[in-house]
Amino acid sequence: MNKLKDRLSNIYGSEDIGVICSKIEKKLAEAKARISVVRKPCWDENDVVLITYGDQFYQENTPTLTSLNTFYKTYLSDKFEVVHILPFYPYSSDDGFSVIDYEKVNPVCGDWSDLAKLSDETRIMFDFVCNHISAQSEWFKGYLANDPLYKDFFVDVDPGADLSQVTRPRTSPLLTPFTKKNGEQVHVWTTFSADQIDVNVANPQVLIRLIDVLLFYLEKGAAYIRLDAVGFMWKEIGTNCIHHEKTHEIVKLFRDIADIVAPGTAIITETNVPHKDNVAYLGYHGDEAHMVYQFPLPPLVLHALHSGNGQALTDWSKKLALPETAATFFNFLASHDGIGMNPLRGLVPEQEINQFVQALEAEGALVSYKNNPDGTKSPYEINVTYFDALNKRADEDDIRIKRFLLAHAILLGFPGVPAIYIQSILGSRNDYEGARETGRNRSINRKKYQLDAIKEELAQPDSLRSRIFVALTKMIKCRKAEALFHPNTSFGVIDFGEKVFAFKRINQSDYLLAIHNLTNEIVSCPLTGSYTDLVTGEVVELDGDIQLQPYQFYWLKK
Repeated sequence: MNKLKDRLSNIYGSEDIGVICSKIEKKLAEAKARISVVRKPCWDENDVVLITYGDQFYQENTPTLTSLNTFYKTYLSDKFEVVHILPFYPYSSDDGFSVIDYEKVNPVCGDWSDLAKLSDETRIMFDFVCNHISAQSEWFKGYLANDPLYKDFFVDVDPGADLSQVTRPRTSPLLTPFTKKNGEQVHVWTTFSADQIDVNVANPQVLIRLIDVLLFYLEKGAAYIRLDAVGFMWKEIGTNCIHHEKTHEIVKLFRDIADIVAPGTAIITETNVPHKDNVAYLGYHGDEAHMVYQFPLPPLVLHALHSGNGQALTDWSKKLALPETAATFFNFLASHDGIGMNPLRGLVPEQEINQFVQALEAEGALVSYKNNPDGTKSPYEINVTYFDALNKRADEDDIRIKRFLLAHAILLGFPGVPAIYIQSILGSRNDYEGARETGRNRSINRKKYQLDAIKEELAQPDSLRSRIFVALTKMIKCRKAEALFHPNTSFGVIDFGEKVFAFKRINQSDYLLAIHNLTNEIVSCPLTGSYTDLVTGEVVELDGDIQLQPYQFYWLKK
């Protein structure tokens, strides 16, 4: 427990550390005694994650978690070992990320018993929205009512303060005015929106309450815990208020708690930032996050397939250092959010990024912007389904599907744990009507479905959804059957030129080659030897080169 005390000292100095540490130690001991579920000790090639909402599928008079469970058991139980259910708590906005009560289930989804039934079928990844809470939460209502229990739970700032250095991920105001019960007006820190109030972790009582939430999730069986927007947690005026050293200490503290109370639980940081800042959350001694989101991968793969040039992807991958065995990458292409452009910065010239964004927008993607310190705006993310992002409106379905499967071959072969968004496994198209109804760009990729309607589409073998679902789930099963796809198996890039992205996965004398033609033309790669094609099971004999058809990929085991 000395480690906890050291962490707390690094965060708060010496003030009352002994008292705070004793409280936390007592909470940890009580929680550990209540936890009976034994977690899987570490990840392996079987760990493929499905990302979905708790209310993704609906039926009349049925909790949506029950509908999700039905879909999972019918279609996905042999493909996905972990299900990431995006915030399933009561919320007031942002499709769940303005949490009203951390410890309740949204009544539309059901209750904790419904989640427990799904947990009996698969491991669950919880969202811990630790940076902010809803303006309608009891915490914030208590703060505005001057309840002493919630004193200093939020960050009240003089609007005249110089906040010019603060990193802004949105164009909304950083400070939002509120009037307290006694008539006092306060300007409260709101990084993401006026309904998402940043909590004040500089107050140790707030951190203790957040630890209560973390322990509650561990007791409810969370196998993975995603720390949402964690990079913004510590505020210090005069700094950029992102990636603060004390934020890193808090993540390490959360890691320590999970390791003590529920060993095998993976703490995952969500920091949509340039790569060097992102991987810093793994810690320098393997003592921070167990996994970090691999944010450069979605835009780099998309950029490579758009341009038919994978040089940026290849150059970045060559420099990619695999984490120690105590950590790995959380890889994805699509999620409930858009495709972030910030991770491309420094890897692709800014002019090229702007041209890339314009090309996507011309094909129907929506663009969200952020404010820069100099008063300008930059594209922050592209809002689009990944299927439509990869393709043009005039493309035929055959070519669309080839590009889409090629992108996912890269995802599934890459070192780390792969995660696939529900809209991708269903081959979903842009939901313009949803974006118009909500007025939010991100709704273009957050459509919810009537369960019977989806089942009907999947039952039609010639439908776009069915074709994608069958092909992609086959790839997932191939990946799970091959030990060389273990997240921590060695990785090395092979440079076959800008039209091809290729790499090796190596384990002692065993290795496989993953080769991807990024273009709509036939490409040859110099290669000799005898291989097994993992997708088809056929033996491939090569004597000099291999011919890749447009957007073709191979997983070749030596």
